[in-house]
Amino acid sequence: MTARIPAVVRDVELSDPLPAVPSRDATGRRADRAFLLLRRHTEPLALVPVAIPDEGLAPARLAAALTAALGPGRIADAVAAATPRARHGGHSAADQPAAPDGAPAASTMDTPEYLRRRAEVLRAAPELTVAICTRDRAELLAQCLDAVAAQRYSRFRVLVVDNAPRTDATRRCVEAARARHPVEIDYLVAPRAGASNARNVALAATRGSTVAFVDDDAQPDPYWLAEIARAFADHPTADAVTGPVVPLVLDSPAQLWFEQYGGLSKGRGFREWVFGPGGRDRQHPLYPLPPVGSGVNMTLRPGAVARIGRFDPALGGGAPALGGEDTLAFMTLLAAGGTVVYHPGALVRHRHRDDLAGLRSQLVGYGSGLTAAYTALVCRRPASLLSLARLAPRALHDLFAAGSPRMASIGPDFPRDLLTANRHGMLRGPLWYLRGRRAARHSSTPPAPERPEPAQRDATGGSPGAAHVVDGAT
Repeated sequence: MTARIPAVVRDVELSDPLPAVPSRDATGRRADRAFLLLRRHTEPLALVPVAIPDEGLAPARLAAALTAALGPGRIADAVAAATPRARHGGHSAADQPAAPDGAPAASTMDTPEYLRRRAEVLRAAPELTVAICTRDRAELLAQCLDAVAAQRYSRFRVLVVDNAPRTDATRRCVEAARARHPVEIDYLVAPRAGASNARNVALAATRGSTVAFVDDDAQPDPYWLAEIARAFADHPTADAVTGPVVPLVLDSPAQLWFEQYGGLSKGRGFREWVFGPGGRDRQHPLYPLPPVGSGVNMTLRPGAVARIGRFDPALGGGAPALGGEDTLAFMTLLAAGGTVVYHPGALVRHRHRDDLAGLRSQLVGYGSGLTAAYTALVCRRPASLLSLARLAPRALHDLFAAGSPRMASIGPDFPRDLLTANRHGMLRGPLWYLRGRRAARHSSTPPAPERPEPAQRDATGGSPGAAHVVDGAT
């Protein structure tokens, strides 16, 4: 009997002729659907699911399926232009001459505007630091490091923060990555468990730098850093840049259910959004979150770090609240008058949890992390409770109404007990946050200052690539 998977995930470049989509993946497994990331000259345009018949989808049938799914508009026009009978020449991204950093050069008059602007940005590319916080997941980290090392960007370094390691597997993974790639990769240890503690160590070690956070179970698109640089160049007042998080694979029902629930992009899609006082898009600083972005794919300028202060150690993975540290950071930044740009080109792929128990645990954490973040905000600013009370009716409607964006996207086979688990997490979040806050206060380590300090250095002065131990609360 042929093994089946819910879907395959693949890119489709619309500046090239449409491909055929077979019904089986490279290992012979039958896929019921294809989630196609449509791109034009490498620009992400849409993630479109299409059903795959037994015989697969020939290019013409694929064009018809995409057109039916998209409806009229510029993306459908791009699909039509990519069908073999509609093409009369033109240039694909691969047709462009390569620049030294791997980006298409902007040397000809007919270079597409999207590529021309990227090349222009790369000529004055700012230096960036990629921060990966990880704990005992060396195999996933290795894949993440390979994707980061493959960036079409020349000015960046990588910082791996090993959070409360139980073995030396992460350190050995970093050493192996250094041997594979000509990229500067530094290694730090954050002894205290917790995602916030690890993030704070990264901030302390990169003070004064623009820091791009990516999770160890994610793999950045090759143009991720280049598009982050584009977003900051196009929006000079931006404090932070986020972007889409699409599935890396959809090999199990749990991974598909997570995507139905909104995934990590929460329906933001592939349109650029600018949130903040100078932005064209209006969103209350406290709701709805986290559609403004996700900590899986989050880049902060030094000014944003100054507004946020530090990540709350009573929030995030490893704390009783299980999550919410990025949500609180975004709320704090927007409430302080900061600007967040959601840029579709700054894309990463995430390996969703592939089992039902893991997905249930994740949705509990999303629920508890959200209400724990609100509790943290009220503890810091009691006056915010009035604003939250005013937002409560809308939040309840979004949570329970059948036509709400969250509920409308889930399929008939979606396990309803997952929704119950998420809501139970919401109810418990405030208590779990207070527990985490009490535990942080009673820790033997002194509390962290509001501004991160430079990372501690070893007795040799901390040569590049050396291992340093930095506590997340110092």
